[in-house]
Amino acid sequence: MTNYNSLFNRHFASSERLKNRAKQRVPKFSYEYLIEGCMDDIGLCRNRQAFDSVKFTPQYIRPNSTPSLKCELFGKLYSAPFGIAPIGLQGLMWPNAPVILARASYEHKIPFILSTVSSESLERISEVSQGTAWYQLYNPTDPAILSDLLSRLTSAQYQHLVITIDVPTFGLRPRDFHNGLAMPPKLNVKNIWQAILRPNWSLSTLRYGLPKFKNLEPYIDTDNKKLELTEFMNTTTMGPLDFDSVKRIRDLWPHKLIIKGIMSESDLQKAIKLGADGVILSNHGARQLDLGEATLPLLGKFSSYQDRISLAIDSGIRSGVDIASACGLGAKFCFLGRFFMYSVCALGNEGANHAIYLLKAQMMQVMQQVGANTLKDLCGKVELSITPRPL
Repeated sequence: MTNYNSLFNRHFASSERLKNRAKQRVPKFSYEYLIEGCMDDIGLCRNRQAFDSVKFTPQYIRPNSTPSLKCELFGKLYSAPFGIAPIGLQGLMWPNAPVILARASYEHKIPFILSTVSSESLERISEVSQGTAWYQLYNPTDPAILSDLLSRLTSAQYQHLVITIDVPTFGLRPRDFHNGLAMPPKLNVKNIWQAILRPNWSLSTLRYGLPKFKNLEPYIDTDNKKLELTEFMNTTTMGPLDFDSVKRIRDLWPHKLIIKGIMSESDLQKAIKLGADGVILSNHGARQLDLGEATLPLLGKFSSYQDRISLAIDSGIRSGVDIASACGLGAKFCFLGRFFMYSVCALGNEGANHAIYLLKAQMMQVMQQVGANTLKDLCGKVELSITPRPL
């Protein structure tokens, strides 16, 4: 059995410690872009409240055995039931972050989902991940852009396409407005001073350059230097997503199709009707709808669909304990975004490996405590009972 406890940095053995370290190493505008939710951050609190309401039932009088974290998804065996969720502008938070994460995902045999608005190109990430990365797609307003993106994905040998459906509007995030976040980021006096206070970030940024939407560079009007991030997303990358538009993508894409952003039973039923291979129950990390429901309770509500489609989950997951909780409640797979970025921001090139080892160590500890030899054994050992409390 691999001793994961000896493989991660003991000084940063929790999400909170990584988050605090990240805050010390990146400029304020980058850090706040990473941590914030929509409007008043009520959704962020709800996501965490759900995971904090889980209770495990341990089983101690039993034969000693070694748990296995391995998980099969879409015909592929992964080393653990978690992967790296798509995050836009990762290079704004830590330079070269997409490459760091994609390389580690390949080495550890877990999936990495590249965002449409990543700071690294899909071609480069395919190369780094040896063709194992997934791609997250916002529906472009221009059919020609969609066609070209799908052609590039095919040429780069992508096998998994993740359609994000929860952006009919772009989330209103007060900190971004206050910080003047645009693409490329505005180098105003305030932001320059914040960058000067973080020399490691600044020197690394000088090496790799200011982050850009590399997947979308061929389609961006370079003459409009003042295009706000919100405006760019709304006018270029987020076309309407009704049943017919998703079906059109399904018909064009011959490989695995996953729909991300499912929060209602009606959307789940439509995803099945559309022929999706899987869905990700997601509220976009509470960055889109502040008063939306947390994702974890949906696993119980949708349990009758588990034999018809693969149910994955993201939003609010901060540890291996949370992953074990979700698996015990019926999730086939879990995706984490902020946690991995906290780790890369805190530890640089070593951050991705640290995060993966830490999550595995935390999962193993829980499974050994409750007597679960496999992920399926977690079912029946987890109870979710959310007691409303002030947010």
